[in-house]
Amino acid sequence: QKMKVAYVAGPYRAPTPYQTLRNIREAEYAALKLWKMGYAVICPHKNTSLFDGECDDSTWLDGYLEILKRCDLIVPLPNWLESEGSQVEVLYAKKHNIPVYDLAELVER
Repeated sequence: QKMKVAYVAGPYRAPTPYQTLRNIREAEYAALKLWKMGYAVICPHKNTSLFDGECDDSTWLDGYLEILKRCDLIVPLPNWLESEGSQVEVLYAKKHNIPVYDLAELVER
């Protein structure tokens, strides 16, 4: 049985570098949990952390939607609604029949 690919969605940016780092850590924690559960994980927070300002914002969002297309499921973090990008990702997943799972739901299985 092939590994399923999980995409972690949640806020990245924050008002301060400390809070941005906290967002990265939360995503990292979820990603590690998913890896330990047997998923291959895409965690945008780790993939392009601190790339802010190097490309137009649309580059990141368009690129991550392209990656999301290839994923088997998306796992929004509890605070995902605080992020416009995450909202777009979850909406995209729902529209394209990519299952949306709560991390707690997956842990319980």
